[in-house]
Amino acid sequence: MKNAHWLDQPKNIKLLWRGFLFVLALTVAAEFLVQLHPHFEVEGLLGFHAAYGFVACLLMIVFAKGLGLILKRPDTYYAKDERDE
Repeated sequence: MKNAHWLDQPKNIKLLWRGFLFVLALTVAAEFLVQLHPHFEVEGLLGFHAAYGFVACLLMIVFAKGLGLILKRPDTYYAKDERDE
């Protein structure tokens, strides 16, 4: 039997989610410790920078998935060249 990957175990996924949420909470809590100098009014909202980073990351993932659909090649793409020779 093949060894299971550590991400296949539900307890590890739950632990990762808790870690991500903890880091997000630290990011929001850090705004109380740092004096912000917002250029726009929306930048002064509590949690704006955490939300902005999350949305930016989400958009990069969606863009990469879309680009992958456009650039995707079939599994036998290079095998066709070898058969032609």
